Amino acid sequence: MTSYQPGILPGIPGHSRYLEFSVAPDTDPRPALQGLASWAGGEDMVVGLGQGLVRGLGKAVGGLRPFPAMAGTGCAIPSTQADLWVWIRGDDRGHIAGLARSTVQAVRPAFRRDRQVDGFRFDRGLDLSGYEDGTENPEGAAATDAAFLRTGEAGLDGSSFVAVQQWVHDLEHFETLGPGDRNNVIGRRIGDNQELDDAPASAHVKRTAQESFDPEAFLLRRSMPWGHAGGEGLMFVAFGHSFDAFEAQLARMTGQEDSITDGLFRFTRPITGSYFWCPPVADGKLDLGAVGL
Repeated sequence: MTSYQPGILPGIPGHSRYLEFSVAPDTDPRPALQGLASWAGGEDMVVGLGQGLVRGLGKAVGGLRPFPAMAGTGCAIPSTQADLWVWIRGDDRGHIAGLARSTVQAVRPAFRRDRQVDGFRFDRGLDLSGYEDGTENPEGAAATDAAFLRTGEAGLDGSSFVAVQQWVHDLEHFETLGPGDRNNVIGRRIGDNQELDDAPASAHVKRTAQESFDPEAFLLRRSMPWGHAGGEGLMFVAFGHSFDAFEAQLARMTGQEDSITDGLFRFTRPITGSYFWCPPVADGKLDLGAVGL
């Protein structure tokens, strides 16, 4: 039976580790991928493949493409496209660390780890700014419709596309803004999470209102805060049946349509950006049939 990866739909866990890899020169990634596929079909791990890796296997997945760099007034969206992404999730940090270590060892020497970021749940699912994250996430059937391909084609049905960005917050600057100004940046009141009818056009909620696009741009977001001695921010993770909804939101955030930049850029900026295809699961294992494995 083919289905989606079981770690995508559940709500955010207590802790996460995000790993990004590139293919090492002069290596064949196939054995490592086959080994990873054999034990990566559980709820504690989500795996994604980048376009470069798929093309290196001599295959193509319709809709998979590199992450696009964008720029607008006072903002820049970088592309740091990786080949392989692994999201390890759960409530036991020791288990997550052990599984991450096993993953890194399992894909060597074909893959080189380029990035590792640890995420955590803050309060009831807040961003470190104190505002609720993912308020308008679709649920139930709407979530599966937004997140997964339903093609009926073996190896593709039940797969998903995911956009991953690491955002760095300047919370010291954000806290210098008055309470009303902070609410206007987000477009919601921090106390009760209600939308502000009179929020400026730059408010994040107005920039990214999923139903305001044509077609509607619904995504299943699974973002989590991160923090260490070098900084803090948000690991933005959004699943979709294509990248179109995400790119429509990103274009509006950077003012491509009307030169209005999203208020978020007043206190946060992305430092990474990658797109991945998350294969489906068949019989408890990743189904890599679409890429010839």
